[in-house]
Amino acid sequence: MTFNLDLVTFWQQGDAVSHAVLILLLAMSVVSWAIILAKSVQMAWWQHGNSGALDRFWQAQDLDAGLQELARMLPFRLLVEHGRNAVEHYQSHRSGMQAHLDSQLSLTEIVTRALRQALNRASADLERGQVFLASIGSVSPFVGLFGTVWGIYHALAAIGMTGQATLDKVAGPVGEALIMTAIGLFVAIPAVLGYNAFNRVQRLVVADLDGFAHDLLMYFTLGSSQPQPALKAVEKR
Repeated sequence: MTFNLDLVTFWQQGDAVSHAVLILLLAMSVVSWAIILAKSVQMAWWQHGNSGALDRFWQAQDLDAGLQELARMLPFRLLVEHGRNAVEHYQSHRSGMQAHLDSQLSLTEIVTRALRQALNRASADLERGQVFLASIGSVSPFVGLFGTVWGIYHALAAIGMTGQATLDKVAGPVGEALIMTAIGLFVAIPAVLGYNAFNRVQRLVVADLDGFAHDLLMYFTLGSSQPQPALKAVEKR
């Protein structure tokens, strides 16, 4: 006697619970692969734009020209824009008589706060999607295990109803259990690998952002006493 254990037969033999588990695993797989592809394109775009962009930024004639060099590096561009806005905010409050909570802060403190906010926002953008990858990588094996247990339960139920542990009674449920285990691993492994890879790239980018933020802090604060061409452009705004 031969047994047809392909996916069509597996779907036809399954009940509502096994169908729900399979649909959930497939949905988790689609979400994880979509995140992996989207973040891979994002990281590749940043790395392509990072080739000498920071050097060209510091060699630009003014701040606007430098921002154009960071067009593809949105987290770094965000730092520059927040720092410039902080300088403009400080200068506008020094020239006016308006009282604000931050009117007692120095230029260094205002720029530091702005850069820190930009760093937090950039880190949040870099981490977007990684929580889903970590969750899918952790949960999907247990979802597949639930499907495995449910398939074994069907095999035991078939044996209990017939009183015979023949192959034709248990082949279908046991095959269902093995397929659920394989699908759970198929979903979990790419998610875990993608999370680890993106987490490493994120740490490198955040380290570069920290160094760039420190350079910008020196530029916007120490440069105010000895204005450079780019800072003069900011002060004329």
